[in-house]
Amino acid sequence: MNIFELETPAILLDLDAAERNLQRYSEGAAAAGKQIWPMIKTHKSTELSQLQAKYGCTGFLCGTLDEAEAMAKAGYENIMYAYPVATDVSVQRVIALSKQCNFIIRMDGSDAAHLLNEAAKKAAVSVKYTLIVDSGLHRFGVAPDKIVELAKELQQFEHLTFCGISTHPGHVYAASSAAEIPQYCRSEMESIAVAAAALREAGFELNIISSGATPTFWGSLQDENLMIYHPGNYIFNDAIQLSTDSAREEDCALTVLASVISHPREDLFICDAGAKCLGLDQGAHGNGSIKGHGIIIGHPELTVFSLSEEVGKIHVDGPTKLKVGDKIRIVPNHSCSTANLTQYYIAVRGETVDRLIEVDIRGNSTKKMK
Repeated sequence: MNIFELETPAILLDLDAAERNLQRYSEGAAAAGKQIWPMIKTHKSTELSQLQAKYGCTGFLCGTLDEAEAMAKAGYENIMYAYPVATDVSVQRVIALSKQCNFIIRMDGSDAAHLLNEAAKKAAVSVKYTLIVDSGLHRFGVAPDKIVELAKELQQFEHLTFCGISTHPGHVYAASSAAEIPQYCRSEMESIAVAAAALREAGFELNIISSGATPTFWGSLQDENLMIYHPGNYIFNDAIQLSTDSAREEDCALTVLASVISHPREDLFICDAGAKCLGLDQGAHGNGSIKGHGIIIGHPELTVFSLSEEVGKIHVDGPTKLKVGDKIRIVPNHSCSTANLTQYYIAVRGETVDRLIEVDIRGNSTKKMK
């Protein structure tokens, strides 16, 4: 079946592009002697995690406990959860995961650590953790020069096992051009270097030093401290990656196929893909370089400037051959959001439909309700 025979809107996954992306990053990491544990909140798919493992990923970073449990169920050994937990239900899920695999949680304070330690003591298990270093995002984590203080404080918890340090240079998404990326790589590497040196001097052994964001991957790949990298968006890429030359259009594996359904005036078309397909993300952390709500492939004269839930408004700036009935492919601004809005990807090779790939890990823990 040709993709242009599909009902729209449709979320397409170009398998050839995705596999090229995975291979390129895998080869880069291998050449540098590093590991990739990708952040799977990007795709939320067991099948795509299997594809990442095929291309050399040796662990997974998860954005939800649902994702972590799915990876454990699939038989993967190295699983990291990106955030602390502080509720009874979440704590018990972490305890269960710690019994199943090499599960590592991230911590940035003693309050959550106390809750987790008490549960681990009752369950007679030890929970592994890394400390979160704030490398500039100012979300989770502690300043590099405060890391030893926290590490010593957490030594009181006998059922928690220190493994190392982690960070996320997510502030890189404030960059509006490729020229700005190196400064974020430097803050990432310098923060890790300060924290690692201080911890080693204080007698702590670092078995894990991990970090990652797709835009900083190549700039920090040769860092002497970093061992494990956590790119997420790299499997798909999107308009945000295009805005900083972190990817090319042909590297964008996830697109939205839409139909032009109205032409109410000369400078306006309406398509049948809205916020429920494309999302409303126009760049996180202050990025002002994103214009509109996606890039229409092959049509630089068109801008998706407004979204309702089910339709998008397209502004025309210059001559165009677009007409009602045409189908267009849109690179979303943020592919992670688009992925989370669908139950399945229509996997394609070229313009031929290959199969459906289920997005099977995007629930919000409703299955835990009794």
